Amino acid sequence: MSVTADTGERSRIIEAAHRCLVDAGGEGLSVTGVLTAAGLSTRAFYRHFGSKDALLLAMFRRDSDRVHAELTAAADSAATPPDALRAWICGFLSLTADSRRRRGVLVMSCGELMGTAGYAAERARQLGAHRCAIAAILERGRVDGSLPWADPEADARTITAALSAAFQERMAASPSPEAAEAAAGQVTDFALRALGAAAN
Repeated sequence: MSVTADTGERSRIIEAAHRCLVDAGGEGLSVTGVLTAAGLSTRAFYRHFGSKDALLLAMFRRDSDRVHAELTAAADSAATPPDALRAWICGFLSLTADSRRRRGVLVMSCGELMGTAGYAAERARQLGAHRCAIAAILERGRVDGSLPWADPEADARTITAALSAAFQERMAASPSPEAAEAAAGQVTDFALRALGAAAN
């Protein structure tokens, strides 16, 4: 089997698993059901995954890495470090506003996945990547003077915690672009004031 076909087969299994989890409300994923949905054999499954847990973790990593790449791209395209921080926060909270993306978030925090061996480490990796990206934005702002009071590592932890709390609050409510935008504005304003950014 070629590398391209091999990669495509793996992607089909992950996509099918995601659909099955959404359909099942985040519980009761079966490998047989996934393979039926993907139109592939048991042999194909074990070419890529040693277990159902391995599949679930691969799905979590794929989705969390996609989100991280989107947020990083938005921040990288911003003109200034304050704008980059604003883009990161707005992008992250916008996930709560779109019904399709909310379903994906809910699947990635479902009981089936949270009970998987290795989930805690994978979740810690994701949060660590977010903190590092935010710390890098703050460091740029400290160096160029746009965020003069920044203590990048410590402040990245605080901003990540505030952002996570706002995210959970929005996920517990109905999807609303307006509410997500308002929450992003509150977190951003808090962060920029604390970092000494000049008022716009």
